[in-house]
Amino acid sequence: MEKKLIKFLEENNLAYTVEELAKALDMESSKKFIKLVKTIAKLEARGIINLDKNGKINLSLSKDMTLTGIFRSNERGFGFVTIENMDDDIFISKDNVGTALNGDIVEVDILKPANQLKGQLAEGKIISVSDRKYKYITCLIESLNPTEEYAALAKPTDKKLSNYPVYLTKNGVQVKKDEICQIEIVNYPSKKHLDITGLAVSVLGHKDDPGVDIQTIVESYEIPTKFPENVIDEANQIPEKIVEIEKYRKDLTDRQIVTIDGESAKDLDDAVEVKKLNNGHYYLGVHIADVSYYVTDKSKLDKEAYERGTSVYLTDRVIPMLPRRLSNGICSLNPYEKRNTLTCEMEIDEKGKVVKYKIFPSVIISKARMTYTAVNNILEDELSSEREEYKNFVNMFEDMRDLHHILSKMRENRGAISFEDREAIIKVDADGKPDDIEIRERRTAEKMIESFMLVANETVAKHFYDQKLPFIYRIHEAPKSDKVQSFLELMAILGIQVKGTKDDISSKELQKVLDKIEGKPEEVMVNTMLLRSMQQARYSDEAIGHYGLAAKDYTHFTSPIRRYPDLIVHRLIREEFFGTLDNKRQESWNKRLKEIAEHSSKMERRAVDAERETDNMKKAEFMEQHIGEEFEGVISSVTNFGIFISLTNTIEGLVHLSKLKDDYYEYHEKQMLLIGKRTGRVFKLGEKVKVKVVSANAETREIDFELVLDETSIKKEVKIKSKKNKKKNKNKQKKPFYKSVAKRSKKNKRKK
Repeated sequence: MEKKLIKFLEENNLAYTVEELAKALDMESSKKFIKLVKTIAKLEARGIINLDKNGKINLSLSKDMTLTGIFRSNERGFGFVTIENMDDDIFISKDNVGTALNGDIVEVDILKPANQLKGQLAEGKIISVSDRKYKYITCLIESLNPTEEYAALAKPTDKKLSNYPVYLTKNGVQVKKDEICQIEIVNYPSKKHLDITGLAVSVLGHKDDPGVDIQTIVESYEIPTKFPENVIDEANQIPEKIVEIEKYRKDLTDRQIVTIDGESAKDLDDAVEVKKLNNGHYYLGVHIADVSYYVTDKSKLDKEAYERGTSVYLTDRVIPMLPRRLSNGICSLNPYEKRNTLTCEMEIDEKGKVVKYKIFPSVIISKARMTYTAVNNILEDELSSEREEYKNFVNMFEDMRDLHHILSKMRENRGAISFEDREAIIKVDADGKPDDIEIRERRTAEKMIESFMLVANETVAKHFYDQKLPFIYRIHEAPKSDKVQSFLELMAILGIQVKGTKDDISSKELQKVLDKIEGKPEEVMVNTMLLRSMQQARYSDEAIGHYGLAAKDYTHFTSPIRRYPDLIVHRLIREEFFGTLDNKRQESWNKRLKEIAEHSSKMERRAVDAERETDNMKKAEFMEQHIGEEFEGVISSVTNFGIFISLTNTIEGLVHLSKLKDDYYEYHEKQMLLIGKRTGRVFKLGEKVKVKVVSANAETREIDFELVLDETSIKKEVKIKSKKNKKKNKNKQKKPFYKSVAKRSKKNKRKK
């Protein structure tokens, strides 16, 4: 039995649950299953197999074992190798990286097995590179003619590649110092030379030219900005107006349907209508642009949309998934225009349950292009001018608000986590320079539309799941136990009790944590830490469920103009509606959906990373204009090298330990505290502080602060601390945990 189990794990090199192993080894009967469990226990005790954090079983990593994975480098030189279906990465020290670049597929030898008890990752050495990620890189020209052989010396703009100098051959396009260029790699780093040889293929512009900074990020992530001519030609063949309504479509052009979106939105892919029914229930109609009618399977438009995966929204530009003739034209639900749509009609009871629904092709005319601002003014101000301007819609908007509250309460009751994640709006001038940063306010209208889209997505997903048809789901797995453990420890430091363990905690309990800290200084920090502890949502052909929404079945149906998975969902709806999803078509879809889901998830992560890097760059550039100024902030993280401060506008900067000159501070890792040895001053998570901007660098995306210390508050803290020491027995139960740590630190110093 041991040999059979080990052989199976060796041949498949994956992690399995006990149930999956029992099925694969034909040991599902009770007697055989017990035997299998005992065998697993014996092999685990001998260190031959390993149970990972999610309870899955795989072979333990042992010395001299060779594995294949993706290398993720750090700008400091070290990195990690991610192995498919293994929860834990393999640590690669700077000396063992070899010639691998970030994103390469590599062969890695295990030098030191993982130690689960100490929480140590396995350590490895990269022995070869199987496949290179980068064919092109974006570089800054640092000098011309560095040698007789080369035309220029360049530095990659991607920080994860910045350790590698790039020498440009003389047969590329002509370049100048301080220009940003696109480089085709000719020779990768090798054992003989740790530099890169490249050929300049295009010049993006001077590093200080307007817009070049963002374009540099776009190029570094290899996000295509131009559509091929054959794709544009195909888009131009699509008519700009609906001439005739197909007989199979339900004509809803007489309905009171509206779009509600942001002021600047041009790709309007969803429209809604609501009315209260005589039985006390609500009718909700969600009408989504029927993009699949125009972008057909395996067409040139479809192939391009698949490659892009998603539209990318950067500070001053949008890189669309579809040509603008479609995204802003015939596919956009512009007011007073006939538009082909897919409709999900729902009847929802007073508890938020969908009791009836229909999904079908339709045609609509949006009766108004509403903005969030206008709808919010209607709902919040009885005297607003918008109430008079849109008086025919006011009753419907009020019904919408009531339905939203019902749906919101339903999600809350089942345990959905409601993150109040602050989104920054970075406003730039004509030259692309940031001149203001505001927080996007999510009021009733924004939350209302979100509620309607969520329930439509769930309804469509449940429909396909119940019929056991091929489908693409949006899934969100439970957080990994180590991330939960870190979060629970953080909550303990803040004095917040959480029911549950690192291996078993419900989303409902996590929502209770957010409720407890609402309105407190540490609210933003706890929200951020909880978000970081979550796994990334992704697309899958399997219905695993959505942890954050506490939903059994969920998908993305409502944004086919900007997300490729939504377009696939629409195609499946159309095929199911026309009755063409026979066994042959189901088999065909089953072969394709997994790969589509994985690629779409990958493209989504690329877009998110590019958006985040652009925001960080613009935030640092904004703070370059405010060096020497003081701001209020909250401590968002405490490390052994300093403390991170988050400002109210979401900008985060570092106060380096060397800048804390009033005392010598010791770092206490478990409690995430910095404690002054002389004064006993404590810096802890969630604490309000005042900081001065010392430096900011848009190129490195770094912002440095220094604390503006109030001497009277320092003296007061020492005095209070001394007072508490005299009453330590009396106040022992009431003493904050971090104060106890500070006291022990001072006591240990006296002993030494």
